[in-house]
Order: sequence, then structure tokens, then C-alpha cells
Amino acid sequence: MKPITQVSGRAYPWGAKNIDTDVIIPAHWLKTVTREGLGKGAFDTVRAQPGNIFDDPAYAGSPILIAGDNFGCGSSREHAAWALADMGIVAVIAPSYSDIFSGNAFKNGIIPVVLPQEAVDRLIEVAKTDPITIDLETMTVTTPYQDRFSFELDAFRRQCLMEGLDEIGLTLARDTVISKYESGVSEHRPWMSGERAYAGTVVESAGRT
Repeated sequence: MKPITQVSGRAYPWGAKNIDTDVIIPAHWLKTVTREGLGKGAFDTVRAQPGNIFDDPAYAGSPILIAGDNFGCGSSREHAAWALADMGIVAVIAPSYSDIFSGNAFKNGIIPVVLPQEAVDRLIEVAKTDPITIDLETMTVTTPYQDRFSFELDAFRRQCLMEGLDEIGLTLARDTVISKYESGVSEHRPWMSGERAYAGTVVESAGRT
């Protein structure tokens, strides 16, 4: 996962409410065994409509999606976050999210920014013509017109996003501590590593000596 401190660029000024994960990535795309390529299936049903925002050249490659209330509701499929990431989305701005989607977004390096509806409405208007900046250092969303909206994010999640640490990265970051603990277990609790001690006699798990 790449470290994120700031996301700046055009945003899809969508604002649609109650978008479930089946809209984000339809079920027939879930047969894949890899994350790559899911971006092509993102918002498949929306893209089938003429003049849709996701195929508008003005927003091509936008790293930010502005959505409406209750974004990511429905099934718990992590493919929804995979699809957004594969199409280049690094942050979503909405008034609220499904808890499961919000967790999946975080695990896949996507910032789920929560802002009041009034702020979202303002950002949608700005995004039609100008870029938006999301800053994790200052925890703000800003525009070229001096708009400045503060948001909150769990401190642990914020740190993971800024350091680029997913669950595997977090484990690897604790490698020294884990190795030290395992060495201590082998030395002081040999029965946990396949050995047992009986009054000074070591008994192997496969038989007695």
C-alpha cells in the first residue's frame, strides 16, 4: 500500500445517495481471482447510460469521488474497494458510509472522508471546474476558492494510510518484536514449541528420551 499524505486533483462530482456495492462493482465481475482489471467493471450499470460522469473526458483519471449519503451500503464485498482503487480512486468524500465499506476502503488505501451534506454540495460545485485537495496532515479538504472543510479520521487508520501500512505491513513492522517474543517462548516455555520438560528430562513431542 502506498503512503498517502495528500490527494489533489479533479473529482467526480457525482453525489448520488445510497449507492450499494452492487452498483460499484456488479456481481458478474466477482468471478475474477485478481484485483487487477476490476476498474473496468466499476459502475458498470451507470456507465451504460449515455453521458455518464465516469466516461466524461473532463474527469478521466480523477483520484477523488464525491458521493452521497450511505455510500457503499449493501453486501460486504471487498471487490468494491478493489474496483475503486483499480480505477484510480484514492479518496471518497461523502456524508456517511456503510461501516463495512469504510473498513474495506481503509484496508485498500482509500481515504473515506466524511463531511456534512452542505460541504459535499459545495465541493460538487467546485469539482465541476476545479481541483480539490485532501490533506491528511491537516485533516482538511480545500479548494482554490479558500474553502476549507475539516474532517475526522481514526488516529490509527490515519497513521496507517500516511505510512502505507496494510495488515501485512503492520505485521512486518513488528517483525523484531515478534521474533523476540518467539525466542523467549522457546527458551522459557519449551512445551509450546513441541517440547515438554519433566523434572529435568526433555520429552520430545514424538516420543520420550
